[in-house]
Amino acid sequence: MNARLQTTQPADFVLDAGQSLGYIAVQLPGATAVFRRLKLDFCCGGQVSLRQSAADKGLDLDALLAELGGLQHADQPVLHSEPAALIEHILSRYHAVHRAQLPELVRMARRVEAVHREHPLVPAGLAELLEAVEQELLQHMHKEEAILFPLLLAGGNAVARRPIGMMRAEHIHHGAMVDRLAELTHSATPPQGACNTWRALYAGIAQLNDDLVNHIHLENNLLFTQFDQPQPAPSPCCGSCGG
Repeated sequence: MNARLQTTQPADFVLDAGQSLGYIAVQLPGATAVFRRLKLDFCCGGQVSLRQSAADKGLDLDALLAELGGLQHADQPVLHSEPAALIEHILSRYHAVHRAQLPELVRMARRVEAVHREHPLVPAGLAELLEAVEQELLQHMHKEEAILFPLLLAGGNAVARRPIGMMRAEHIHHGAMVDRLAELTHSATPPQGACNTWRALYAGIAQLNDDLVNHIHLENNLLFTQFDQPQPAPSPCCGSCGG
């Protein structure tokens, strides 16, 4: 990847019920889907606190905080490289997250493009590009889950090198699509005065970038290298082994 998207979610963000809906929507990618489902207005009514909004709607604040807290993906260093544990981590931390984050990004992109179509910095074509990213990732992850990962979990063999090569090639294409996202969104930098939806969209795109980079790194550099590297030839017997 050449162009890099900025990470807009601060590393020290701590969720609090006193924060406004708009602030949480921008700082916590994925929160907009929760707010939309619960009919909490984070855009025009984004200045209202989470606590007040929950009270107004008769929602359980603790349950809401727990759901939002679950969106915070603390990426701890992967301390193991055993294939089964790595694959389980990749499936739960990245495959499941991509499936959840992309439909919401597409929805927000459509809204931003429609509502702000006259704005000179509107990211025209962003929803279409995100839909393409979603479809490619869904197909890619399905191939890993249905073919490659079971093969690796069974111990892998020379047959695994071909699908691994295909996945590596697709990873390169994913990187090119992320570069295009950076171009369309000015490296995920919303314009001055952008609405909460626009800002949340770009925060989510920045998070998608980080997730994809880490996802690809784990597969290319930790998982795949255990199966697609040529094995050293056995040393010739010196005669002392009795062979």
